[in-house]
Amino acid sequence: MSDTLRLVRMVRPYSGRLAASALCTLLVGALSVLLVSLTISLTGALGGQTAAGAAPAPAPSSSRFAAAAPAPLNALRGDLLAHLRRWAPQIPPIREGGGAFVAVGLWVLCLTTLKGVLEFLSDYNLRLVGLRLTFDLRARLHDTVLRQPVQFFWQHPTGSLMSRITGDVMRLQKVVAGDLAEMLRLAPILIFQVAWAFFLYPDLSFLILIVVPLIVWPIVRFGRKMKSASRKSQERSAELSAMLQETLSGVRVVKAFGAEQFEGGRFRRALARLLEPDRKALKLGALTPAVIELSGALALAALLMAVGWKVRSGGIDLLTLPGFVIGLGYLFAAAKSLARQNNSLQQGMAAARRVFQLLDLPPEPLEDPALPPLPPVREGVEFAAVHFAYGRREALRGIDLSVRAGEMVALVGPSGAGKTTLVNLLPRFFDPTAGEVRIDGRDTRRVRLSSLRAQIGLVGQEVVLFDDTVRRNIAYALGEVPQEAVQRAARAACAEEFILALPAGYDTRIGEGGQLLSAGQRQRLSIARAILKDAPILILDEVTSALDAQSEALLSAALENLMRGRTVFVIAHRMSTVRRADRIVVLEAGRIVESGTHAELMARGRLYHRLHQLQFRDDAAGAAGQVRPAVG
Repeated sequence: MSDTLRLVRMVRPYSGRLAASALCTLLVGALSVLLVSLTISLTGALGGQTAAGAAPAPAPSSSRFAAAAPAPLNALRGDLLAHLRRWAPQIPPIREGGGAFVAVGLWVLCLTTLKGVLEFLSDYNLRLVGLRLTFDLRARLHDTVLRQPVQFFWQHPTGSLMSRITGDVMRLQKVVAGDLAEMLRLAPILIFQVAWAFFLYPDLSFLILIVVPLIVWPIVRFGRKMKSASRKSQERSAELSAMLQETLSGVRVVKAFGAEQFEGGRFRRALARLLEPDRKALKLGALTPAVIELSGALALAALLMAVGWKVRSGGIDLLTLPGFVIGLGYLFAAAKSLARQNNSLQQGMAAARRVFQLLDLPPEPLEDPALPPLPPVREGVEFAAVHFAYGRREALRGIDLSVRAGEMVALVGPSGAGKTTLVNLLPRFFDPTAGEVRIDGRDTRRVRLSSLRAQIGLVGQEVVLFDDTVRRNIAYALGEVPQEAVQRAARAACAEEFILALPAGYDTRIGEGGQLLSAGQRQRLSIARAILKDAPILILDEVTSALDAQSEALLSAALENLMRGRTVFVIAHRMSTVRRADRIVVLEAGRIVESGTHAELMARGRLYHRLHQLQFRDDAAGAAGQVRPAVG
C-alpha cells in the first residue's frame, strides 16, 4: 500500500470532519465560479449585449463541438447563457449612474464573505484532524518503541528515535493540516473553473487538456526528486539529533577531557553531511516555481492565441469573453499553487515513510494475553541447559543452575563472563537460544510476560530516575500509592533522612536522572522503589560498585531490608557483598566453573580464590588511599 493511501486510512476515524471540510471546499469552488460569472453581468451593463456596437456574435453553442453535443445539453447551455446576458440589463439602475458597479460590488462582497466563512470551516476542520492525528501517531510510536526488545535500542540511538517521534510526526501534521488542506481547497477551484471554461467555450477548453500535461509533468518529476532529497535530509537530521543527545548527556565527560573543540568539529561535519540533501531540496524548491511559471505561460499564451483567432473569426461572444479569460487566470494560479504544495507534500511523505517504518516494527514477541499468568513464586528459579548468543558470539554455554525460593545467590567472575546476560534472561530482556528458564517449573516463555516482570525487582549500577518528585520516583509505575507506604519504603531504604532535608521533602523534583542527588542518594531511592514494588525475585547488579566505603556502609542496612524474604541474584565484584550470599556461583567464558559457599570456594584455591585475592589486595590499597576515590 502506498504511503499516501495509508495516511488516508489513518485519518479515517475523523471522516466526519473530513466530509464537512470537503463539502466546504466544494462550495468554495462553486463560489469562485460565481464570482467570475459576475464579469458577464458587468460587461453586459457597460456595453450592451455585445461589445461597443458590434453585431452580436454567434453563441458558443454554434461551435462544431457544441453541434456534436446532445441536444438537451445545448439547450441547457443556451438557456443559461441567455439568462446571463439578460441579467444585467434587466436591473433598472444598472445602466445609469454606475449602478452596475454598485450591484456587482455588493454581490462580490456577499459571495466573498460566504466564501471566507466556508474556507475557515474547511481549514479549521482539517487542521484539527492534523492535530489529532499527531497526537495518535506520537502515542502509537511511543508504544511501539517501548514494546521493542532490548537489542532494538542498541541499534537505534535515542536521538534518532526522538527525531522520528517529534520531527517526522510534526512534518506529517503539516502534510495533513497544511499541504492537504491547501490542495483540497485548490482542487475544487480547478474542477469548477475547468467546468466553467468548457461551459462557455467547449472547443477552446479542449486545449486545456493538451496544455495541462505541460504543468503536471514537472510537478511529478520534481516531486519525486524532492521526496528522495527530503528522505536523505531527514535521515541525516536524525543522525544529528542522536549525536547532539549523546554529547549533551555526556557533557561532564566532554568537559573533563577538554573535548569541546573536538565535539564542535564532529558536530560541524555532521551538519555538512546534512547540508548536501538540504541544498538539493532547496534547489528543487526554488526551481519548481520558475518551471511551472514558464510552462503555465506557454499554455496560457497558446490559449490566448486561440481566443484571438476565434475573435477574428467571429466565434466569440465578447459578453462572456472576460469571464472565460478570468477563469483561465484562476485555473492557472490554482495549478501553480498546487505545484508548490506538491513539493511540500513530497517532503512530508518522506517523513511518513520513516514513521511507517517504525510503526511496522513487530512488537516484542513476548506478551501473549492467551498465556496464563505466573502465580506467586513458591519453589524457585531454574536455568536448564541454557545457551545464549549475541549474534555469532556465544555468551552463555550450557548453564544449569537451580536457586531455591528465598535463597541469595552471588554471581562472580571476570568481566565478560556472562553474569549480567544470565540475569537478563530472567525478566526476558532476552530469550535463551537454547534451553529453558523456569520459575516453579514453568518455562518463562509459557507465562504472561507482564505477570513475570511484576514478580521481579531490579536495582542496577546505573540508577534510572526521572525528572519528577521523590515520591513519584519511589512509586514509579505503581499508580496511586498511599504516602505512608512511600515513607515506609524510604525508611527501609535508609533514605528518609536525606529526603526530609530536601527543600520540599518528598515533593522535591530531583532533576533529569536525579542529578540533584549524590550517587548514594540515588541508589537508596532505587532501593526504596524496589522495596515498594515488593517483588519476590530480586536482581542486584553491581549496586555498590560506584560507591565509596562510607556510602556503601550506609547502603548495607537498606540492602538487608530489601533482600529479606526474597530470592536474590547478586552481581558484585566486592567480596564484602559476596560473602553474605548463601551460595556463590563463579562464571568464566559463559560457563559455571565453581559453586559453593565462600569458605568452600576459598579452600579449593581455584578461580574464586584468585579473584578474592585480587580483590583483597585492591581493598587494602583502597583503604590506604591509593586506589578508590570517594564517590557521592
